Amino acid sequence: MKKNILIVDDSALMRRVLTDIINSDERFNVIAMAANGFEGLNILVDKDKKIDLVLLDINMPKMNGLEMLEVMQKLEIRAKVIIVSTIATADAKETIKALELGAYDFVTKPDSYLGIKDNKFAEKLLDCLAKATGCERLAPKGKTTEKLDVVKVVQEILNRPRAVKETPKEVARQTTAKSSGKLVAIACSTGGPKALHTVIPKLPRNLDAAVLIVQHMPEGFTKSLADRLNEISKLTVKEAEDGEPLCKGTVYIAKGGSQMRVKKAPEGRYVISISEEPARNGLLPCADIMYESLVDTDFDVTCVVLTGMGADGTAGISQLYRKKNIYVIAQNEETSIVYGMPKVIKEAGLVNEVAALEDISDAIIRNVGVQ
Repeated sequence: MKKNILIVDDSALMRRVLTDIINSDERFNVIAMAANGFEGLNILVDKDKKIDLVLLDINMPKMNGLEMLEVMQKLEIRAKVIIVSTIATADAKETIKALELGAYDFVTKPDSYLGIKDNKFAEKLLDCLAKATGCERLAPKGKTTEKLDVVKVVQEILNRPRAVKETPKEVARQTTAKSSGKLVAIACSTGGPKALHTVIPKLPRNLDAAVLIVQHMPEGFTKSLADRLNEISKLTVKEAEDGEPLCKGTVYIAKGGSQMRVKKAPEGRYVISISEEPARNGLLPCADIMYESLVDTDFDVTCVVLTGMGADGTAGISQLYRKKNIYVIAQNEETSIVYGMPKVIKEAGLVNEVAALEDISDAIIRNVGVQ
C-alpha cells in the first residue's frame, strides 16, 4: 500500500516539483498540498485523510513550519515530518529547532530550479521518505542483514555469561573504587536532538562525570546543537575540540563530519582527539569509534544509547564490555522516534537498564552520582 504524503510549502512551483518526484515512486502518493502551516494543520486533523508523512517548509506566511510543529506537538499529532527547506543550510539553528520540535529529519532544498530538478536532490528526498515510512527493502521481518552481522560479532566477543544485573547504586560503588574517574558516553541518531533536549538539561551542574555525545549530524549542525543545549542546561555543553582535556560537568558533542576519540596525552591526562578521516559504515561521526577509544582508558563508563536508525554503538560497546565494568542504558521503544540503535544493543544482551526518555537523566545520575 502506498504511503500518503502531505506537502506544506508556500511555493506553487516547489509543490509541483515535489509532487512529480514523489509520485514517480510507486511506494508514495501525494494525497494533499497546503500553502502554509495553518492549511497543513487543517488537513492533518481531517479524519477522512490518512497522512503517513509531512514534507514541511520553514519560511511560510500565516503560519511557518516551526509554528506548525509546535501546534502539532501540543495537539499530539503523531505524523512524521521531514523538513525540506533552504534554511537547513542558511540557518542551522532553525533546523535544530525543528528537530527539537519532533521533526524526523531534514533535506536541504536547492536554491534554484535547476538544483531542484537535479537527480541527487530527488534521490535524497526519496531515500529520506523511505526511511521515515519504513519502505526500505528489508530482509525477513525482525532480522535485517545489519542486525544479524552485529549480533554475530557481539556473540563472538561475549564468551562468558552475563553477570547478575546490579542496581545502579551497586555499580556506582564498585566502579568508583576501581578508577580515577567516570565518563558518560551517549550515542544517538534520528530523533536524537529532541531526545538530547530532554536528557541533558536535567543533568546537574555537579555531575561526577564528563559527558561525550555522538549525534549523527553534518558539519555545522553540531555546533548549533551544542550552543542551543548550552543555553538551557546546567552543565557546560560545547562542540568538542581537538586536544582539549576532559572535565567533569562538561558535555562534549562530536563535531559533524569528523571522528571523535579519547586518548591519553603524554602528561597522563585524557584529551579529546578530533580527526578528519573516512566515515565508518557511512557515519561521520561514528559512535563505535568513540566507544572503542575508551577500551584502554581508566574511566568507568556509562553508555547510553538513544533513538536512532541502524546499529551504531553496539560493536563498540561490546568491545568495552569485554575489557571493562560498564553500565549500559537504552531508551525504550515507546519513546524512541526510531527504535533501531536501542533495539540492536538490547538484542545483543548488553543492556543493564531500559528506560523511557524522560527517565534517562535520572538513570545517569543514579549511576555516576554527583561531586
